[in-house]
Amino acid sequence: MGTYILKRIVGSILILLLIMVVTFLLMNAIPGSPFLTEKSTPEQIAMAEAKYGLDKPLHIQLWNYIKNYLKGDLGTSLKMQEGTPVKTIIFHQGKFLLSIKLGAFALLLAVCVGIPLGCLAAFYRGSWLDGLLRVVTTIGVAIPTFVLAALLLVVFSVKLKWVPTLSGSLTEAKSYILPVISLSSYYTCYIAKLMRTSMLDAINQDYIRTARAKGVKTNVLVLKHALRNSLIPVVTYLGPVTAGIITGSFVVESTFSVPGLGKYFVQCVMSRDYPVIMATTVVLSALVIFAMLLVDIAYKLVDPRITLTTKED
Repeated sequence: MGTYILKRIVGSILILLLIMVVTFLLMNAIPGSPFLTEKSTPEQIAMAEAKYGLDKPLHIQLWNYIKNYLKGDLGTSLKMQEGTPVKTIIFHQGKFLLSIKLGAFALLLAVCVGIPLGCLAAFYRGSWLDGLLRVVTTIGVAIPTFVLAALLLVVFSVKLKWVPTLSGSLTEAKSYILPVISLSSYYTCYIAKLMRTSMLDAINQDYIRTARAKGVKTNVLVLKHALRNSLIPVVTYLGPVTAGIITGSFVVESTFSVPGLGKYFVQCVMSRDYPVIMATTVVLSALVIFAMLLVDIAYKLVDPRITLTTKED
């Protein structure tokens, strides 16, 4: 297992380096200069590009970019907070932490609600409850996040005034309600559908029939035997979801005026603040890669029969 994890770490580093190179090339493929405005002159643009090293050949910029990242230097902001280190913007101004908190609550809600709903739908398959849950989860998967966020905002904030219109910095417990529900809705419904399918497959296995024939109680049969094997597809899905639920907060944070990394990233794209865009992309990519590594390790905890080795091992 140790050799497997080491190989995965090395592979993850190579993937992250590839993402850094691709992100850099895509940013430099955009025509124009980030310093181009209606009032800027060619001389001013040239001076600004020379100040930040953007006048150097592309391969030198790429080498400096990778070298600085390996040292922990993510560059400095060009537009939004000119001259401020990007590391400070992401990690020390609370934006990343705020997005992490919002995403963590949404992920917790999706798992705690989606898994039980899927189990209920599978256990009572063919009943009215199963039909109702399938309709609800299908609608939840089909509705875009931005539509649901806007709808919840209008109904519960503007009309009913139950929760604040703008969640702001999420200092109150009730300010989390609408953003978390909006962000977790799709994932909750998808996990429920995935869990139902997986649970139905597990229930129809021979060992379940054998345990039922031996008189094993239904709750023990479902919770101890079927549930554990049904979690494998869900655990696999939770890997990209862990990071995706944070990157998905872009729209939610903008809708509810949450000053997190997602909303700031959108503003940086609009203002063409390239260093912040590239650093945010790399940070979130690293989060995805790390989450996938944790998923592989979690397989062993969910099902001890799984061997985390490669063919060479």
